[in-house]
Amino acid sequence: MSDSHDSLALLDGGRLLPLVEDFYTLQGEGFHTGKPAYFIRLGGCDVGCAWCDAKYAWNAAAFPPVDVETIVSRAAATPARAIVVTGGEPLIYPLGELTRRLHEQGVEIFLETSGSHPFSGEFDWVCLSPKRGHEPLPEAYAKADELKVIIGCEEDFAWAEECAARVGGGCLLYLQPEWSVSQRMMPALVEYAKARPRWNISIQSHKYMHIP
Repeated sequence: MSDSHDSLALLDGGRLLPLVEDFYTLQGEGFHTGKPAYFIRLGGCDVGCAWCDAKYAWNAAAFPPVDVETIVSRAAATPARAIVVTGGEPLIYPLGELTRRLHEQGVEIFLETSGSHPFSGEFDWVCLSPKRGHEPLPEAYAKADELKVIIGCEEDFAWAEECAARVGGGCLLYLQPEWSVSQRMMPALVEYAKARPRWNISIQSHKYMHIP
């Protein structure tokens, strides 16, 4: 789960961050599917979804803090023009220093968040992926450019509509099947979107491409 407040104090105002991994690949989900992007995954999460495919990132204490300058220089060494900041839950940490330095490199920055923590940093695109039982903060709904709701069972459609009612009018809406039940749930997602065409379908295309 998430790191302690004592450990947060060791991050020097966000100049150090618990980096789990960073890599250059293609965005596999949502609006930016297929776009080359450099991923920066931070450790620590207090949401703890049972179906999470990045459970290895939950324990921030397992990942010693890395200087933001190092993170940015590694991203800048690739041709990437887009950066995805993800987790875990990246908003556990102050992200102002990271996003400032990345923007100095002339790249776009996309955030993947559950919205369960206050916002910090400056982003060009915010993908809000809310989780039942850990409702996003009101500011997260207001900042979302994209709402991506994971559907694992029929009851999740009602949660998706509840969240959609709270985002701005320009926010794009996506339903994404939870991977382990995607074959069973996909027909229901397709019919749901056809009946309610403001919704789009997102799939985890990176898993079909066999890339990170």
